[in-house]
Amino acid sequence: MATEKWHDPVKVGFEGADLKTVNGPFDALKCLADLWPSARGLHYIKARSTCRAALDGRKSVEEARAEFLAAAEEAKLKLLH
Repeated sequence: MATEKWHDPVKVGFEGADLKTVNGPFDALKCLADLWPSARGLHYIKARSTCRAALDGRKSVEEARAEFLAAAEEAKLKLLH
C-alpha cells in the first residue's frame, strides 16, 4: 500500500534542505524517520503510528495526513499545504 496518496500533497521545510513534497503516508514515514528534528513529541509518535496504520489499511490516508500536519506544526516546521 506504499502507493496510497493524499488528495493534497504537503510541502515541508526541513533544516538545511529544500522544501520536500510529501505525497502520502509512505513519504511521511520516511520524513519522520530520516529528516525529523530531534525534538519529537506526542504528535510525532501519533503521526508515525497513524501513517503505519494507513499503509496497513487500518486508518485512512487523510487521517495520516492530519496527524503528519500536527506533528510538523508541533516541530515548528515550515509548511505549505
